[in-house]
Amino acid sequence: MSRILRLSLCTALLAGTALTAAQAADLPSAKMAPLAPIMTQWSPWMIRGRALFVIPQESAKLRIGGAPIAGGDLDISNSVVPELDISYFFTRNIAVELVLGVTPHNVKGAGTLAGARIGSAWLLPPTLMLQYHFTDLGAFKPYVGVGVNYTIFFDEKAKGGFTSFDLQDSFGLALQVGFDYMIDKNWGINFDVKKVFLEPKVKVNNGLITGKVKIDPWMIGTGVTYRF
Repeated sequence: MSRILRLSLCTALLAGTALTAAQAADLPSAKMAPLAPIMTQWSPWMIRGRALFVIPQESAKLRIGGAPIAGGDLDISNSVVPELDISYFFTRNIAVELVLGVTPHNVKGAGTLAGARIGSAWLLPPTLMLQYHFTDLGAFKPYVGVGVNYTIFFDEKAKGGFTSFDLQDSFGLALQVGFDYMIDKNWGINFDVKKVFLEPKVKVNNGLITGKVKIDPWMIGTGVTYRF
């Protein structure tokens, strides 16, 4: 075999090998690329609707014409009202909650003032809570909270022969404990207890009777949770 023929055969073999490698590179790989992980979307918003039982733990220090009324006290009625709250989660554990609702109450005399009808009022007590939520207990999600309450008194009406009845709007500390039990990723049931420390000033008969009323209500609620 001549030298020229041998070179021609080698060249043909190298060309065929290169072509086969190029065709193989164009074929799809049997090994699939790894799939990107599917991330579960997390929403920071949650709302609750509750039935709220408001139980004042009242006492009062009253004066008439500047002189203390010995044994004079007040009795404030309980109330059951609807409540709405909106929560925003900064993390899965830390949240703020805004509590909204209004409650009506009747005020009567107690102690040496027992039997006297004094007045009635509506309370608008928006409360902002900072909460810590425990998240390692499955569907059971307890939480604790501390916050501030600002109570607005409105539609005050004097009763029982009194000519005026006025409660001054005031701030108060609020404490909270509760839990959500999630039925699925969106819906759950809620139970919640709050203690609000509230002591507004009161004036009756245009200031003839003055003093402070310690209301300090327990606020016990239960209802439905919706997580977006």
